[in-house]
Amino acid sequence: MKKLLLLLAILSSGVYASSIDHIQTYSPDYLSNQAQTGMIDSVSPFYNPAGTARFEKGKYFHVGIQWAHGHEKMSYKEREHKAILNQLIPNITLTSTDDNGAYFFDFGGLAGGGKLNYDGVSGVDVLTDLAQFKPLGIYDKGSSLTGENMYEQATLGRAFSVNDKLSFSIAGRVVHGSRKLSGNLNIGVNPSTEYKQAKAQQITQEVSKAVDASTQGKGLSAAQIAAIKKQKTNEALTKFQQRVSGLVKDGLVGDIDAKREAWGYGFQLGINYKVNDKLNLAARYDSRVKMNFKSKGSEHQLQTTDVLGQTIGLTTFYPQYIIDSKVRRDLPAILSVGASYKITDNYLVSGTANYYFNRQARMDRVSAFGGLEHGRDYKDGWEVAFGNEYKLNNKFTLIGSINYARTGAKNASFNDTEYALNSVTLGAGVRYNFDETLAITASVAHFIYEKEEGNFKEKYKVDENQKYHKQITAMGLSITKKF
Repeated sequence: MKKLLLLLAILSSGVYASSIDHIQTYSPDYLSNQAQTGMIDSVSPFYNPAGTARFEKGKYFHVGIQWAHGHEKMSYKEREHKAILNQLIPNITLTSTDDNGAYFFDFGGLAGGGKLNYDGVSGVDVLTDLAQFKPLGIYDKGSSLTGENMYEQATLGRAFSVNDKLSFSIAGRVVHGSRKLSGNLNIGVNPSTEYKQAKAQQITQEVSKAVDASTQGKGLSAAQIAAIKKQKTNEALTKFQQRVSGLVKDGLVGDIDAKREAWGYGFQLGINYKVNDKLNLAARYDSRVKMNFKSKGSEHQLQTTDVLGQTIGLTTFYPQYIIDSKVRRDLPAILSVGASYKITDNYLVSGTANYYFNRQARMDRVSAFGGLEHGRDYKDGWEVAFGNEYKLNNKFTLIGSINYARTGAKNASFNDTEYALNSVTLGAGVRYNFDETLAITASVAHFIYEKEEGNFKEKYKVDENQKYHKQITAMGLSITKKF
């Protein structure tokens, strides 16, 4: 039984979508300039809400769409598996500025990583290197696993102008999150001759002990007891041989199709201080959003009652996906500070630092099979970004930026459908001012992720760890109209 439970633990380690969920690409404009917090521009409702009080009096409509394309891959020894990522992210903001401040509303993605579909994972590949499984002849017959998580948010708030330099903002936020897990586990079994012989010997001994216990005190002769043992042993061995034949022919098959869904609420605070016509300072705090996910769907566990006394499935190891269960997975609070400085009338530079309070959030803190703790493998995360914008003329502005992010995720949190890797982001874009009321921005960013290793060596006592890598490029287009 322990062997099969360990088998399921290894298989399921490649399924669960565990990550630090926040994104910052609320708007495609972020792709070109990731240092937005200290800026006062069309996407300030997302990044510097207090700065909306500095807009010219009027009403503003901003809409954008971005498309992320790339791949995420894992490898164990010479075996590599790749999943292609294609994800669209829309956004919209509405701002109304008056003499005393501004009302603002924004809607778009807040967290998540899209959808990944793998044909095979490293969690299955490692089976062949485990000494306890070699006699069973375990191999993958074509498992497929899919993980997806998406979060949408809507924020409504008000910015207040204290004087010509200072403004602050307060807003409420509603968040909807969904996390999906689906897959088919198709595992082949081809026991070795040595394994079958050892198992037959074990069955013979167990039958003998059972017959001795059941015939004790009944006055049966030794010959009668021996005959009963022979009959019972033959029946048990025949049943075992039929079971082995069935496993060799059909393997072990199980599947899950589960969706976890939750609503959460939070608040946002902002402050903006315009030091002078050149320098602007700002900060924003997004509260933690508590989210209690409920799982719905179906699961067909491995039919192993005859050999284990119970069925075993993926939720044995990931109880947060047990159908009809509720488990907290919060979005961490964020503190963002930034500044922008106008070097010349045509050249502006900006900088931003974000801090993620991951440790304060509850992220699927559950105890899985074997007492393994999940959801506590996170440190606080941070990122820094530097941007610059150069105005070529009254129509065109060139934009560029760089960002470095450390997620705070330990390698123990990595799994085969999602892994939060540290990264460097390079962004560029161009803004076209059609007139004083209409601007169009085209942006592109390339995300360069560090290669990381998992913890197979620690978990399964093998010689190598699994390896993870990503490569993603995103493009976006936005339009801002003033009325």
